[in-house]
Amino acid sequence: MGHRRILFAFLSICFFIFSSKLAFSKEVVQFGFCPKYNPRIMYQLYQPFVDYLNESTPYRFEIKLSRVYQETIHRLGRKEITIASCGPVSYVIAREKYPVRPILRTLNKDGKPFYWGMIVVRQDSPIRDLRDLKGKSFAFGQAWSTAGHILPEHYLARANVRLKDLKSYSFLKHHDSVVQAVLKGDVDAGAVKDVIAYKYQGNGLRFIFITDPIPTVPIVVRADGPKEMVESVKAALLKLNPKNPAHQKKMVHWDEEFKYGFTEAFDSDYHPIRKIYQMITKDQEGEGCNQD
Repeated sequence: MGHRRILFAFLSICFFIFSSKLAFSKEVVQFGFCPKYNPRIMYQLYQPFVDYLNESTPYRFEIKLSRVYQETIHRLGRKEITIASCGPVSYVIAREKYPVRPILRTLNKDGKPFYWGMIVVRQDSPIRDLRDLKGKSFAFGQAWSTAGHILPEHYLARANVRLKDLKSYSFLKHHDSVVQAVLKGDVDAGAVKDVIAYKYQGNGLRFIFITDPIPTVPIVVRADGPKEMVESVKAALLKLNPKNPAHQKKMVHWDEEFKYGFTEAFDSDYHPIRKIYQMITKDQEGEGCNQD
């Protein structure tokens, strides 16, 4: 019996050493993420996603965070990273500047490749619609944020509310920061994506505007990125089925935008966002305003 235990222990150690060498012999790939949340939350939500890719592909992916959305896009351009997850506007800008393409986009809890942006106020605010925002203070997300800046500015303009009509406006780092500023009364209103708005709805938040459907967040790669890596990521993520209990268990701790699966993405999916971004950019140039 003692010899069996020794043999079992020896084999276990050998297996551990072999597995460790195998893991570290994998090619390392930096996976860039735009900073939707603070770094602690980003790692909390996306490390389990990266762990899944490490288990399901021949690569070892590592999270590469940036301070601002622009930094992730420029890293793609400088070939510091070959794969990234950013919002639709960030992708559109990246496509203008660098040879990149979308390979996948996320699905929402209803299995659809769309999400929504919301403009929010405190529950006790007298503000009822976009026109009421004239003369009020407003918090946007980062300058390249789709639901946090570009779309809300577009819809405000359609309601005849220009940035110059606001009492003041600011750009905050994260969607959660926008909500906190609204709830604390630091600003009268703010713009966030739907998952964040619903997260804080019970804390005294009220929605005054919901955008048209927005194409969901793409996973973007450099066009000259390794084909084998791209195909392995696509295969690993496309096989996930949120209705499968085993898959649900794997995705339970992922970010809300990632935990319902993926579908293939194409550049044409983002044409509506491209048109809006071009209109906003043109308006900003006309007013002598550069948000970059």
